[in-house]
Amino acid sequence: MSDSLPLSFDLDRADRPHEECGIMGIFGPVLDVARLTFFGLYTLQHRGQESAGIVTCDGQTAYIHKGMGLVSQVFNEDNLRPLKGFLAIGHNRYSTTGGSHLRNAQPYLVETIYGPLSVAHNGNLTNALELRRKLLERGVGLSSTTDTEVIIQLLAAPPEEIAKDAEPANGLDRWQARIRALMHVAEGAYSLTILTHNAIYAARDPNGLRPLCLGKMNGGLVVASESCAFSAIGATFLREVEPGEIIKLDKNGVTSIQAVPPRPRSLCVFEYVYFARPDTLMEGQTVHDVRQRLGRQLAREAPVAADIVVGVPDSAIPAAIGYSAESGIPFSEGLIKNRYIGRTFIQPDDHLRKQGAHLKYNPLSSNLQGKRVILIDDSIVRGNTSGPLVRLLREGGATEVHLRVSSPPVRHPCFMGVDMATYKELIAHKYDIEGIRQIIGADSLDYLSLSGMISAVQEAITRPDRGHCAACFSGQYPVRIPKWLFEDERDKLVFEEVWGS
Repeated sequence: MSDSLPLSFDLDRADRPHEECGIMGIFGPVLDVARLTFFGLYTLQHRGQESAGIVTCDGQTAYIHKGMGLVSQVFNEDNLRPLKGFLAIGHNRYSTTGGSHLRNAQPYLVETIYGPLSVAHNGNLTNALELRRKLLERGVGLSSTTDTEVIIQLLAAPPEEIAKDAEPANGLDRWQARIRALMHVAEGAYSLTILTHNAIYAARDPNGLRPLCLGKMNGGLVVASESCAFSAIGATFLREVEPGEIIKLDKNGVTSIQAVPPRPRSLCVFEYVYFARPDTLMEGQTVHDVRQRLGRQLAREAPVAADIVVGVPDSAIPAAIGYSAESGIPFSEGLIKNRYIGRTFIQPDDHLRKQGAHLKYNPLSSNLQGKRVILIDDSIVRGNTSGPLVRLLREGGATEVHLRVSSPPVRHPCFMGVDMATYKELIAHKYDIEGIRQIIGADSLDYLSLSGMISAVQEAITRPDRGHCAACFSGQYPVRIPKWLFEDERDKLVFEEVWGS
């Protein structure tokens, strides 16, 4: 575990792929859009815990409040009240580019000749450095280190300055034309909500790497990263925003254009494995159902004799239930999670840090005593948490601990908006499965196969063009990956050795 902890400290986040960001946008002439956005962001809190922000507009003036911390720590009645208007966008952040500083918090807001422009972004532009250099050469000053500022500064320029071969507007409004031009030059992952003086726009990259969906409510229209945000504010899910699509929400309802041709669908498979909330609907299926299928497939591929099946709370519980149902081995609670330890701003001292997993989990000894336990986890990234959890179960009385993981070994970094560590940090890049088993101290260890995971995820998807990004498992990236994205020379050499220069 790193000696420096993030602002809002969570002991097992060092061994988790860090959630990306959550975004929202609301058009609602008769609604309290700021308050609705607050509750929507509260529901999307799992996607980012470093900062939160909301921008609103009343048709002329934009209002903004953002800060570091959780949604409930950033907002209160006093700072929500001044956020007037009928348009709003909001953002929860986990930093993937740019450090954890207020200047990098979103949404971004600038004033243009056509009025206010604000952007909230989920994802990561793989060519952000190239785009940033072009802005600086053009004389544009930048105040932060995020690719979101690059996006908003590009949108503030005419389409021909964004893309030299920008297509004629042909009936598009100025912002549709600019967003389309941006989508022709931006590479990587992005779902965007964009606020202007009279409309909300939403756009999704042509691979569909990051999720984005559309909903309606009495008196308004809404977009959000996940459908779970809709139920919290009384909205109804309509559909997902299509890859390469721009939608506009205004007094005329929903206007849609296919801004760039869609590419092979590449929704991040980790949305199903870990990121998304279980009640979220994606591609016509709930995340909870998919996670149960992952567990069932894991039981078929990696059976072991045991007395109970235990899931690591909370994200691995559905997979554990699926494993239990398929194997016939009873599911039981074995670890009790302190759900509030990750919300503290007080960092532990050295003694508490040595306690490790004890601060986050407690073993339920009455269920574990004398039992052979199958422990189900959704993923292992750095390997920092698995060993302490295995030891906790043994301390609780388990005679055997067999670890089963409902995804394949994570062997490659992600560059599309997920903090997935570097090659040198990924335990599955450095060791084979037996080596990992010895390090974490389990009696046995096995992972779900890549083909088994994809099969379980896609089983209930009816559309013929289904597809998912699994680059962190396979190394097969759906977009161009520049070498500068690697943190050190060793990572560059590994990348070239595996995939060529």
